[in-house]
Parts: sequence; C-alpha cells; structure tokens
Amino acid sequence: MTRILQELCSLPTAPFLEGRVVEYVKRFVADHKKLRITRDEHGNLLVSLPGKSKAVARWIFTAHMDHPGLISGRMIDKQTVECELRGWVLAELMKGAKVRFFAGKREIPGEIVEVSADGADGRGERGKMARVRVGKAVPANVPGMFDQGKGRIRNGKFYSRVCDDLAGAAAALAMMDRLHENPPASTVAVLLTRAEEEGFIGAVAASIEPRLLKKSDRLVAIECSAAQPYAPIGGGAIIRVDDRTSIFNSSLTFFLTQQAEALVKDDSSFRYQRQLMPGGTCEATVYDVYGFHAASMCVALGNYHNMDRTRGRMAAEFIDVEDWKNMVKLFVAVARAGHTYTGDNTALRTRIEKRFEDLRHLLVAKAGEAGLDGEPQEN
Repeated sequence: MTRILQELCSLPTAPFLEGRVVEYVKRFVADHKKLRITRDEHGNLLVSLPGKSKAVARWIFTAHMDHPGLISGRMIDKQTVECELRGWVLAELMKGAKVRFFAGKREIPGEIVEVSADGADGRGERGKMARVRVGKAVPANVPGMFDQGKGRIRNGKFYSRVCDDLAGAAAALAMMDRLHENPPASTVAVLLTRAEEEGFIGAVAASIEPRLLKKSDRLVAIECSAAQPYAPIGGGAIIRVDDRTSIFNSSLTFFLTQQAEALVKDDSSFRYQRQLMPGGTCEATVYDVYGFHAASMCVALGNYHNMDRTRGRMAAEFIDVEDWKNMVKLFVAVARAGHTYTGDNTALRTRIEKRFEDLRHLLVAKAGEAGLDGEPQEN
C-alpha cells in the first residue's frame, strides 16, 4: 500500500505546474479498469468508481496536487535564475536552501542566494521572489522544489520533499485500489485539485463552475495538517473538525466519527483522533462556503511546507506511516458505509433521544422534591 505513497510523493509539483502528478493519476486509472477519469476546463481531475446503487449520493474524497515551490523565470546570467515562489514559506528560512528544478527528464540542482518577501501576514514574511545559483541554464516555467529527497520510510516515518498534499492524494488512490474489485453501494470518487497553495484556486473553480461536482455530493477534504501539541504525529488518523477559518459540517463529521469508532472495535491496530486543526485553511472551507456538504480528514505533518522552524532551516516534510495507513482504512470504511448516511443529524438525535426516554421519568419523579411541581412561573 505504501508503494503509491512513495511513488506519488517523489514526483515534482508546484502550484499551476502539476503535470507530473496528472500523468501518474492517468496511469493509475489505466491500470484499474473499473475507474473513470474526467477533467474540467481548469485541469481538476475526478477519478470515479461507480457504485452498486444509483439511488444514493456520491462520496467525493478531495485532495490537492500541488505543493509550495519555485517557478523558474529568466536567467539573469549564466549561473543565476530568477524565480517566483508560489505557496507560503517563510522568507527567513529560504536563503542558502538547496533546490532542484525539474525540466523534462533533467534535474538541475541549485542554491538560493537572494530572497525578497511580501509583508508579514501574522505568520511572518512570506518569500515571494528568489534568485538561485545553478550550474546549468534552467528553462522558464519549470517547477523547482526544496531539495529534500524522494519519498522514503525510516523508523516508521515517511519523509519526502512533499507530503502536503500528495500523501493525501496517495491515500485517496490507495482507497480506490482497495475498493476496486468490490465497489461499495455508493459511487466513490477522488477529486484532485490544482493550485491549493495559492488560495484554493482549483477548488474554487470546481465550486463556482461545478462541472465535476453535484450539490448532493458528500465531500471529505484530505490534508496533511501541521502537527499540534494535542494532535501529535503518531496519534492516529485525524477527523478534522475545523481549520483556522471555519468549522465543518456537524452531521458529516459525526458520521466519520461513527465509522472510526466501529473500526476501533473491529481492528485493534486502528487509531484515530478527532481534533481542531487550526494550522492553516483547507479546501473544506471553500466547499462549505459554496454550499456543499463537507468535512475533513488529515494526518499530522512535521516540517509543514518544508520549514523546520526549530532549527531555522528547510527540511523534509514527514508523517507517521501508521497514521497514513489508518487514514486509508477510515476512508475505506466511510466509503463502504456511505449509503447509510442520511445527510442530517438523525443518528445523533436518535442517540440523544434514547437517553432522554430512559431518564425522562426522573424529571417528573424528582420535580416535587426539587420544589418544581407547580405552575410554570413567568419572570
């Protein structure tokens, strides 16, 4: 199962330059005969597995295909290329960082020698432009990534130059691989969006001009979210209640929690958390704004956006392998149970009302003892 994780997270990507990821997804679909792939005019992809029943709503697991990166521009001289940074990275950590450009089959290493920044936004100054010293000329408009190596597993952790959010996309594809031979009742799909790191551009396009989505869809936004003291790496897959901007759909979040609790009973190795994750804003907020039924799942991420802020340098992102595997397990469980979801708070209301019926007699029996057995009083 981790093969997909390692392969996908070893690909180069950057906002608006996600072509290598797109090609990988096309090959994945070609290897799975029951899958269907469609594309909107903005380059977002929808990979679908038709369900056994057409009478139930679709479940859409959505992740983005990009990661913060440098976009090459003009060569200032024979050894210096000027680049735009797309995605939020602290400018103070970038100078001296090693980078690698991906021009076709060629890989061109370099080192950042100068950085200019936008104004501080409450999280620090964001790098905007950079000059990179290289040994060979770099063609214009190719992606450059912080040179932190391909995906690899070490001591139970997965390290790569990119986990956010290709590890999320990999988890969704791993789910499809497991569902493929025996599809669930609901149609299940994976929406892969572009340019999330530049303001959810692909997700906004998919929401405003929904060629791929329907308002009846149940959306689960997938992320690698910066680890929090109460949501540690290694603590299990995370049902993400919110981001730094908004709270997600209550009934859908409760349904995800129900499936996680059922897994805990059936699988002693399964671990999950249900946490507030305010480290950034995710695509679930976009879908909620545009009236979709959206919740979120994630895994805790180390060195968010390649920033090792403790050591003051750029570094590989990392996640816990078991967290990732548990997220895949939860995806599969949700997909298989998806047809039972009613779209409202019926399940939670039923649980609350059962407790009420068990104890309502005490309201009457104890009212007199509490001096509450008269006519209702007005203030």
